[in-house]
Amino acid sequence: MTVGEIDIWQLLDILILLLIGMGPKVALVPFLGATADMDGETQKKVARKMVGTATSVALVLLVLGAFLMKLLHFSPEALFIAGGIVFLLVALRMLAEAGGAEEQPQTPTGRDPMAMALYPLAVPYLLNPAGITLLIIYSGAIDSWLMLGIMVILVLLVGAVDWLVFTNLDRISKHLDKSRMAVTEAVFGVLLAALAVELVLKGLADLGVIQNIVH
Repeated sequence: MTVGEIDIWQLLDILILLLIGMGPKVALVPFLGATADMDGETQKKVARKMVGTATSVALVLLVLGAFLMKLLHFSPEALFIAGGIVFLLVALRMLAEAGGAEEQPQTPTGRDPMAMALYPLAVPYLLNPAGITLLIIYSGAIDSWLMLGIMVILVLLVGAVDWLVFTNLDRISKHLDKSRMAVTEAVFGVLLAALAVELVLKGLADLGVIQNIVH
């Protein structure tokens, strides 16, 4: 890719997909539930660790994703299907939690907050299965240093959005109540389930198992 070949609308599409794959929405409710009993400073430390880890892993996948596919001998189609299945499980969990706000995920007794920031908050909540799938696929599609640089900038931009949201949750959470969170959790659970099915269908279509889907 050269400067003259840059498509602004394509970059906007990639940015939106990255916001789905590593944006704050999927991780917001689990983060609030897991850090509910922490003081503000500890919560911010967990947030910084979570966002830093997710962004670092995203950059590694972006650079080494294509190599990992060749090393482990799996195809992009298999990645779509596997990512869709895992993402569907995440979506179903969101729907289950939306059905009972009192069942928000809590910090396990004795669990190190920094370890929890790595898993499950950084991965697979913040950097979710859709994001992992997309980054590995994009890694194989990078054909120039310019394209790599653009993708790195987009990942860092989404990471900056995550950092702004999660390090300011003490202010944002004042405007969130359980009923609103339950509604948004249910809506996003359905949307993410649809995206999960779409990933599986794309993988099956690319393998020729079903007829290709035209959007």
